[in-house]
Amino acid sequence: MNSLSCAASDLLPLLGNSPNATAAADFICNRFTAVSTQLSVATYAIDNTYLLFSAYLVFAMQLGFAMLCAGSVRAKNTMNIMLTNVLDAAAGGLSYYLFGFAFAFGAPSNGFIGRHFFGLKEFPAASFDYSYFLYQWAFAIAAAGITSGSIAERTQFVAYLIYSSFLTGFVYPIVSHWFWSGDGWASAAKSDNNLLFGSGVIDFAGSGVVHMVGGIAGLWGAFIEGPRIGRFDRSGRSVALRGHSASLVVLGSFLLWFGWYGFNPGSFLTISKSYGTKGTYYGQWSAIGRTAVTTTLAGSTAALTTLFGKRLLVGHWTVTDVCNGLLGGFAAITSGCSVVEPWAAIVCGFIAACVLIGFNKLAEKLKFDDPLEAAQLHGGCGAWGVLFTGLFAKKEYVNEVYPGRPGRPYGLFMGGGGKLLGAQIIQILVILGWVTVTMAPLFYALHKLNLLRISSEDEMAGMDLTRHGGFAYVYDDEDEKSNLPQFKMTRIEPTNTPTPDRQSNTIV
Repeated sequence: MNSLSCAASDLLPLLGNSPNATAAADFICNRFTAVSTQLSVATYAIDNTYLLFSAYLVFAMQLGFAMLCAGSVRAKNTMNIMLTNVLDAAAGGLSYYLFGFAFAFGAPSNGFIGRHFFGLKEFPAASFDYSYFLYQWAFAIAAAGITSGSIAERTQFVAYLIYSSFLTGFVYPIVSHWFWSGDGWASAAKSDNNLLFGSGVIDFAGSGVVHMVGGIAGLWGAFIEGPRIGRFDRSGRSVALRGHSASLVVLGSFLLWFGWYGFNPGSFLTISKSYGTKGTYYGQWSAIGRTAVTTTLAGSTAALTTLFGKRLLVGHWTVTDVCNGLLGGFAAITSGCSVVEPWAAIVCGFIAACVLIGFNKLAEKLKFDDPLEAAQLHGGCGAWGVLFTGLFAKKEYVNEVYPGRPGRPYGLFMGGGGKLLGAQIIQILVILGWVTVTMAPLFYALHKLNLLRISSEDEMAGMDLTRHGGFAYVYDDEDEKSNLPQFKMTRIEPTNTPTPDRQSNTIV
């Protein structure tokens, strides 16, 4: 908020030439300045409170990821997958604090990488406060959480620590710098006028920056590791290794849905901003509400499309598939949530569900094993979301969210030409290339050093038993019975039957 100014010299002609005119002008200006300062302070406080609340919502998504992952794996690996989700947040917190935030937003910098704020040095600054760091850290660990789902049930614990720190401290921050920093070479908010195709990439909350990065990293991890034991039989046919708890999957999905209201609407960063185009009732708060609506509609449409699509394909209603469809719709709308009409979000969700179903079929044919469908969901639906923005972004909303350049290109189907779509395609290609040349060699090196995949014996027994001291809970899994220690607990009842005294051979 720009502070309003007041000068006593401007008031003197209005107050006349009385002896007290100068004192009166000074008094009025001092009070006016005090009120202006308080308004400015209140604005900063409101905006930072909104951003902190959004950061808390995005962080709550880690609980959603943990529950979703736990329910999607077999019970013998429950403790392992939940521990990896905890460490994604913990290891990611340190790596993002030390290096990640500086690489992403350390301005001034070049178009490739940031160079300031290592370890939050010289923080807070005029451009960033601590709330902004917390918000961006929550996004970084979300990308790492996506990857952990792809390589679940067969990955060594040390590999999680290595890849998670590398992804959150270097790979993801570089991508976020390119598309979100004011200095990034492809950012729509770039500070100079040299925008990519005159537009820059519109990836408002990260269909590409977050979801594609996490999904493609998971793709390479799962591909290099290979499928889980038993996922495909000797003839190559797919064998379902179902997760042990649909209840946890549903719980995790609802928690992620709730957190997405911080993920997408929170990406405005501020709320107390008036657009001044439709009266005092309309401003950034209205755009935030619209973004929450488009997010809801895309996810809901994708869930229903998946429900009926899977019913036609497999003959029954499957709640876990519906939950994945829901999340696929959310991943897709994340890019254009702030710049499209609600009706367009329905189109986005419908096609996102089709993309997810299609990629899952392709994965089966290629014998690619991803226990949570994370690569297909976040990578495939995220890429569709980036393209969707280039097709359906509305001119009015683009100019409100990215002000200052009235001639900025917008969606192809909305009459804005193909420049924005061209920029979006460039984003997909460079993210695919960058994550491939960074994460694929890392996973391959871990594989060659025997640090990536656990032994077949450990995999069959379950990592909870072999690596984490015991199962999360006692369970009965017919497919795994032969691998479990056999024991039975019985209830001991009181009895009046006399028992023999072993030493005297008498009855007592």
